[in-house]
Amino acid sequence: MKLLMDFFPIALFFVAFKLAGIYVATGVAMVATLVQIGWLYFKHGKVEPMQWMSLGIITIFGGATLLTHNDTFIKWKPTILFWLMGAILIGGQLLLKKNFIKSLMSAQLNLPDAVWQKLLWSWAVFFLAKGGLNLWVAFHFDTDTWVNYKLFGSMGLMLLFVLGQGVYLSRHIQPDNEPAPTPPDSKTPSQP
Repeated sequence: MKLLMDFFPIALFFVAFKLAGIYVATGVAMVATLVQIGWLYFKHGKVEPMQWMSLGIITIFGGATLLTHNDTFIKWKPTILFWLMGAILIGGQLLLKKNFIKSLMSAQLNLPDAVWQKLLWSWAVFFLAKGGLNLWVAFHFDTDTWVNYKLFGSMGLMLLFVLGQGVYLSRHIQPDNEPAPTPPDSKTPSQP
């Protein structure tokens, strides 16, 4: 259900763009994001910080697009969001010595610290690269191609990345109560 809620504003943006153009689509995305936040707050009593950040970014960049009648601002919106997420992950690790991926997921997964570190850096690099790719598509192709990329390309990349992460993690997940495996060179005392 959460994935559908995250997909909701993007899907409405796509449909509105195809029917009425970039400026109507921008307004629809802004309203859809606000409705999404309201629904999440009503349903769960709280909204995650990333969702508040997304609302702030769509309000600023969507508002600038509508006020100036210039679609450059809305094209920058995904990049700013991805780069902020990457910067938060990197800044948390380097400045605060905190792995935010581990903080978010450790209740669901039991992983060695080295794997948590690889997970953090892979997500950070993925977000930074995805932000750069958005700019490349936005400013090397027409707006219609960018909107198609935003829905199908960007979401497809996210799906492939998450599936790849799942395959990688499946090799490293440790059951909650199982001790770490004994190194092969250590000897265990024999039982009488």
